[in-house]
Amino acid sequence: MADLEKIVLEAKTDDGKLETLIEQSASFILKCASSASRHPVSKSDDEWSVALAAFFQAIHDFRPERGRFLSFAELVIRRRLADYFKNQMRYRAEIQAAPEIFESGPLSRSPQPALQASVSKKLSVDEPEDLRLEIEAADMAFSRYGFSFFDLAACSPKAQKTKTACAKAVACLLKNPALLSGLHASGQLPIKAIEKATRIPRKILDRHRKYIIAAAEILSGEYPGLAEYMWFIRKELDR
Repeated sequence: MADLEKIVLEAKTDDGKLETLIEQSASFILKCASSASRHPVSKSDDEWSVALAAFFQAIHDFRPERGRFLSFAELVIRRRLADYFKNQMRYRAEIQAAPEIFESGPLSRSPQPALQASVSKKLSVDEPEDLRLEIEAADMAFSRYGFSFFDLAACSPKAQKTKTACAKAVACLLKNPALLSGLHASGQLPIKAIEKATRIPRKILDRHRKYIIAAAEILSGEYPGLAEYMWFIRKELDR
């Protein structure tokens, strides 16, 4: 367990350590709030108060099996701010299921009706919001790369050979921390490195860049609901 995760667990029952952790994390909280809000946030803004409360919640809810604390805290902050924006009538993103993204398996030519119905039901405002909030958080993450969650339907691979190639490209990223870190840092898919490592044609990597980035973000992040739909790529990871 990393030092930060130990500190978080100790802060649950130690008010002094809790206060110190929150003070030392102020810059991180502001950065997450600004990213989620899509505009600079200061401590005088309401978004700061919402993000601070979310960070406190993340400390309270964190468990070691959740992985890295900062990734978990960022997701909680994004979720709380998304709810805040909706309540303030300032965040009205229309959530629609894009089932083409969620391929049910390597032999599927089109989304299964049952799957489409399931996703649509989960995304309705009357149902639990976990998956819908994951999509909102993913949409914000994808914006850093210049595309949205709903752009994926147009660039998702359809042919079996292309699906396999994209799965190998995503696996290449996830199995190489340096490449994944480079993607996060630069916002650019390391096409040349992936092409060299996998021999996947550059044309495929260029054409399906958004899909590969999105899948890598989902499978390396805190998106358990969305990750369930990517079992075909996870199968490639196990090889």
